[in-house]
Amino acid sequence: MTDSDQPIRLNEAALVQNEALGAYALWKFGLGFQDRDGQAATLPLAFLVLPLILHASTLEMVSSTFKASGLHLFASKLSEQREDLIAIHGRALSLRQLSLESLMRAELSGLIRIDPAAATVWAIGPYDEMAVPSLPERIRRIGPACEKVGYWFAGLTDQQVAHTLRVEF
Repeated sequence: MTDSDQPIRLNEAALVQNEALGAYALWKFGLGFQDRDGQAATLPLAFLVLPLILHASTLEMVSSTFKASGLHLFASKLSEQREDLIAIHGRALSLRQLSLESLMRAELSGLIRIDPAAATVWAIGPYDEMAVPSLPERIRRIGPACEKVGYWFAGLTDQQVAHTLRVEF
């Protein structure tokens, strides 16, 4: 058996940090954002989704925070571990390329529509004939968490989100 005959083994990060999962996450984020007031999310906010949900402890905090509680309560819970709140900006920079690739994959897949003139992202509503794939248990929480983050972001301006999460655009 040669090296080329060996099966490709992916590490855990490669399994969850890919543009297909990112496209799904951004679609769910867009649906959550639009659920609040029917408006599209701004493009800069889309770059904060993956840094929040692809980090296990941050995903756990999003999942354990009620939707009605909002971003401010989530950020205050996160600031109890100050390094976790500060780390969001660094993760946003590190995951910038993956976020961009995920946005492109989501648009090519018909999950979102990017309006370059307005710098907004519209999630395409799910249709009865659109079958949402069955997801493994370790990934299943991502969809609801992304929708929750979208809902929280929709109630604030981009500047308020950036200030609350201590990130810069």
